[in-house]
Amino acid sequence: MIGKILSLLASFIIASISALGYTGIALMMAIESACIPLPSEIIMPFSGFLVSQGQFTLFGTALAGAIGCVIGSIAAYAVGRYGGRSFIWKYGRYILISHHDVEMADRWFTRYGQWVVFFSRLLPVIRTFISLPAGISKMRFIPFIIYTFLGSLPWCYLLSYIGYRLGEKWDTLGIYFHKFDTAIGMIIIAGAIWWIWRHVKLARH
Repeated sequence: MIGKILSLLASFIIASISALGYTGIALMMAIESACIPLPSEIIMPFSGFLVSQGQFTLFGTALAGAIGCVIGSIAAYAVGRYGGRSFIWKYGRYILISHHDVEMADRWFTRYGQWVVFFSRLLPVIRTFISLPAGISKMRFIPFIIYTFLGSLPWCYLLSYIGYRLGEKWDTLGIYFHKFDTAIGMIIIAGAIWWIWRHVKLARH
């Protein structure tokens, strides 16, 4: 069952990007930045792989990803600003937003102020949820947009570049990957199960 879900998720990401191009990249990253579990660590490297196939440019993928991050972050910011903490506590679990993740982002925002919106975009997990405390604290909207874009651009570029370099070496790497494809698949599935289980468990607390 889990394997089928992961297969459908991967197919959804790949089909969206392949069919919609840069718009697909922006859409996928917008979903991720709206606190819905669609990891950028899959979206952007695949986009980078397509760069190696001549379908995109490296800067184009990074720019599309950063724009998507801004769009999705605006949605999360609005939830925090107009829904408040109680709304997130009540309904966040339905999209796997755990109290733990939000509290961690909240602590970062309280400790480091508005600049954390920029720096957190370079960090896994926190980058996804930082928009919520920014909205709750009613951070000024324009600086929020600027910091979100400037922090997201290098993150998207880095992940795209990784996918691009792997794509360049695909003929060589593919020989080795094929020998261990079952083991690699099991590791990916196990990691995905752990990630979902962690969010479900934390969301119940």
